Amino acid sequence: QVQLVESGGGLVQTGDSLRLSCAASGRAFSGYAMGWFRQAPGKEREFVSAISNTGVGTYYTNPVKGRFTISRDNAKNTGYLQMNSLKPEDTAVYYCALARTTMTLRSSGLGDYWGQGTQVTVSS
Repeated sequence: QVQLVESGGGLVQTGDSLRLSCAASGRAFSGYAMGWFRQAPGKEREFVSAISNTGVGTYYTNPVKGRFTISRDNAKNTGYLQMNSLKPEDTAVYYCALARTTMTLRSSGLGDYWGQGTQVTVSS
């Protein structure tokens, strides 16, 4: 069993930056692809970014390309989402998830493990 805990969310202004962290318990972290998803009020959860278990492959949804960077440190069992040039439309609860492949995260939005989420609010 793996537990995920997100942190780093907060209230910022347009153009600011935040770095989200996803800390995983257990030793299985390095065997999983990791993804970030977000859910805005009244909207469905959507895929944001994913990274392969080795960190070699990274993927982003178009609205965040060039602004967000996903990374991971398997030695620390932690994943990150660096968010720059934040916009009000980035406001959402952000969740991290683990799955066996990035394809699973990107195509189906399914994950074997999920965190509880962290709120990101971007004011205009």
